[in-house]
Amino acid sequence: MLLLLAVPVAALAKMQQKKKPAQPQTGHDELGMTCAQILAMASADYIAKVTAIDDSNVDGQLRGIRNYGGCYDQRTDRLAATVAKSAKAPGTGARADFRDFQSAVKDFTMKALAAVPAGAQVAPVKTAYAELYQKQFRYEFYQQYGPKTPAVVAKSEPAAAGATTAPKDSAAAPPTNPSKIMRNDTDQMTQAKNRFGELLGGLPDDTLHELHAAFGQVIGVHELTDEMRLSVYRYAIFLLEPSNGKSSYPPPF
Repeated sequence: MLLLLAVPVAALAKMQQKKKPAQPQTGHDELGMTCAQILAMASADYIAKVTAIDDSNVDGQLRGIRNYGGCYDQRTDRLAATVAKSAKAPGTGARADFRDFQSAVKDFTMKALAAVPAGAQVAPVKTAYAELYQKQFRYEFYQQYGPKTPAVVAKSEPAAAGATTAPKDSAAAPPTNPSKIMRNDTDQMTQAKNRFGELLGGLPDDTLHELHAAFGQVIGVHELTDEMRLSVYRYAIFLLEPSNGKSSYPPPF
């Protein structure tokens, strides 16, 4: 009797393996695109291309999100492997703090999605987009320890015959103003905080307090760069805004 049961169980296992979606490898997505080509596109553009060839709008979006996320994970894995071999690799404490941060993000995400109606967009799509959006945090974490990208310096064109070289203090090439850059960063954070406060303020008191406490475990406990802190606020806004309108901060890649 046991022998008779073993065959269908094995067959079922094979069927389940076939149904499991594979991360897109080189030239193996629905459009024949490589991961390099996929990541060269904005996620929204790629997902729209996949959705356009599917009979179901929801299924197309979910598959596009899954494909893009798979490629994004592969890129982050490569960065993590490079960082692990460097002298600046994150220590045990930093890795543990980031794992706790990820757990706090997931807890806040679950509560935020439960608090806001999905609207015109089907809930599974919103959840899938949230999972895609979260992938930036792991990438940004390893970016802190990875090789720094040198600033892009514009190459000067050869001077035309008879042309004179402009002096260094020429108005044509004003120096960068650090205080202006800092002010822009501050303005962006202020805008994000204000929008987040507006969205929380529109919720029932019990929900507001629950989400505020959960967000505090994300933003107020862990070591975050200014860039990651801004990313977290934008992510929270994405979760809390209605799905049937234009998002202030859609997935940033």
